[in-house]
Amino acid sequence: MGNQFGDLVTLFFLPYILTEVFWVTAVKRFGPNYIITIALTGWCSATIATGFVRNYGQALACRMLLGLFEAGVAPSFTFIFSTIYSRESTAKRVALINLSNAVSGAFGGLLAYGVQSMGARRGLEAWRWLFIIEGTVSLALCGGCLFSFPNRPETAWFLTEDDKALMRRRKQRDAVYKGDDTFNWKWVRLALTDPFVYVASLAFFTSSVAIFGYGTFLPTLIRGFGYNAFQANYLTIPVYAVGALSLVAQAYWSDRLQQRALFLLVSAVPVATAYLICVGTSSPVAGYVAMFVLVTGVYSFSCLMMTWVATNLVPDYKRSVGLPIFASIGNCSGFVAGQLYPSSQAPRYVMGNAVSAGLEVIAAVFVVLTWLLLRRRNQQKDKMIAEGATTNGMEGDRSLDFKYIL
Repeated sequence: MGNQFGDLVTLFFLPYILTEVFWVTAVKRFGPNYIITIALTGWCSATIATGFVRNYGQALACRMLLGLFEAGVAPSFTFIFSTIYSRESTAKRVALINLSNAVSGAFGGLLAYGVQSMGARRGLEAWRWLFIIEGTVSLALCGGCLFSFPNRPETAWFLTEDDKALMRRRKQRDAVYKGDDTFNWKWVRLALTDPFVYVASLAFFTSSVAIFGYGTFLPTLIRGFGYNAFQANYLTIPVYAVGALSLVAQAYWSDRLQQRALFLLVSAVPVATAYLICVGTSSPVAGYVAMFVLVTGVYSFSCLMMTWVATNLVPDYKRSVGLPIFASIGNCSGFVAGQLYPSSQAPRYVMGNAVSAGLEVIAAVFVVLTWLLLRRRNQQKDKMIAEGATTNGMEGDRSLDFKYIL
């Protein structure tokens, strides 16, 4: 009724944004096995509960609980990956988060099609069974994280002694610019006052409108092209598959070439182009093809932006604050995306698609500004080193020993 669906999407982000910093700092303080288990268990439980809602208030409560617990998943995994792997190979690991979204989207579309086909069972409509089945299977898989997820890579039970030794050597190597692994409030202050965090977050914010709009409303957009509900579900499957392949390729080559800004700009082009196609034509075929164009950039942009920030903030305590602040500002786009596709704009949603296209162009501008900021910092350090300086009086990523990946 009205824009209640959009409101459910929007209010989901309120607890998500408010708690991201606390989740990630908790991972650093108490260990990932406890925190990740709590987040995943809560997420699955809220999903199951959604299958039993009877009114808008209950649906809203479930959505906000979902946002609360989901906030502890993606940012925390990005943080964990960035503390384990070398900066030159982190994008491939962060891509696993987005890859799981793409693959689950493909299987989710297939599952949704199958569940819808079976109709009501035991007094529950098919859409309720979708939440119950997905939540229950996920809960069964996630419940074991408390015992299977290691607290530190160098003590992981599934690694060989050589692998553990490699993890210890990586930690010792990174100690050159990370310093000792002790908490100090100065890292919180430096994270809160670093312009890099905020310029990059604006790029993430403007691009995330397109990301959230796509991820939340893809079946709705496809239905707007003239396909029915059943067709919309199974037609999402090949779209997600193409997105997964594009993500893997761009993450691999971004690591291989050590280029973040270049691939971010490459990712922005198909996203803006696809939304403009949807604005410019009402053809169902053209609209559906546009979704394939869009997906070649939407996942990779999110992955590479998170990687760029995570690997350019050190030490870990500065990253544990700066990364979720960056993500929280970016995720404020959910407040915008949730209002861009009201039912009154059906079937083509011209306004939402036009705004998403424009903001993706602005995102590309902020990517360039972020690149210029980091390049200037590298140039200043190179100049000081060439002049014989051994220190610039700064610590962490601002120190003379650290070079930003561009």
